[in-house]
Amino acid sequence: MKKIVAIVGPTGSGKTSWAKILAKKFNGKIISADSRQIYRGMDIGTGKDKSFYQDLVDIITPDKTYSVAQFQKDAGKIINQYLAMKALPMIAGGTGLYIDALLYGYVIPNLKEESSALRQNFEKLSDSELINKLKKIDPKSALKIDPKNRRRIIRALEVSELTKRPFSSLQKKRKPKFDSLIIGIKTDRETLYSKIDARIDQMIKDGLVEEVRELVSKYRKDLPAFNTIGYKEIIDYIMDRQTLKDAVVKIKFNTHAYVRRQETWFRRDKNIKWVKSPERAEKLIRKFLNSK
Repeated sequence: MKKIVAIVGPTGSGKTSWAKILAKKFNGKIISADSRQIYRGMDIGTGKDKSFYQDLVDIITPDKTYSVAQFQKDAGKIINQYLAMKALPMIAGGTGLYIDALLYGYVIPNLKEESSALRQNFEKLSDSELINKLKKIDPKSALKIDPKNRRRIIRALEVSELTKRPFSSLQKKRKPKFDSLIIGIKTDRETLYSKIDARIDQMIKDGLVEEVRELVSKYRKDLPAFNTIGYKEIIDYIMDRQTLKDAVVKIKFNTHAYVRRQETWFRRDKNIKWVKSPERAEKLIRKFLNSK
């Protein structure tokens, strides 16, 4: 089997910095698994590290759509290219569904006759209306999908409506194409919260408000891409719906909640090896690569 390494964990846990360190040790090539860092222009609020090259970062503009199926296809192609070069593909990111689809071979429906009209109708509904609708149509998906993730809920509803079958019933698994080692970054939650809060304060100093102003001057404010923590709160501030102080408080609160959801997602995967240091991760990778 072709060997790859994935580095996972919640927001702010240090996935990118670990990946940079470990890539140098093993001739690694880093592929991002972050559903928000794919957007060009959304740099500060998504915490992009532009000091080195990562695949699948800055690949589309915020007004374009990008599916899990597309990530699965693109990442798989890049992995095979790096394996042919005798490099070690290293997946780094916190978008659990991206990682599961890639490593465990989920078959994601990719409908050709997707209805934009149907999607637009769903966009008009509130978050609570969408999740309630999904609970009726596909309770399994409603339990698994983050209730704040409008884009994924709408996708599940759309697929269910068009195929006349629950979205969850269509997400079959096929045999994985890669032999993967998944390393999880073990963190203390309170320490992580403090780190996140400091990072958010720094984002404001680095110009997050200005970044959002520039984005909404080019694109519609209600794009699914902007329903992202750090962007939706600043848009509310720009629209005079709240003060900047309140926006920052909400960004921190929503990020803490997101961290808890990420932790819940990753804790379900018993294949993840949880470690506290890059040095321990290095030992695991070396053992993995030397095994048959």
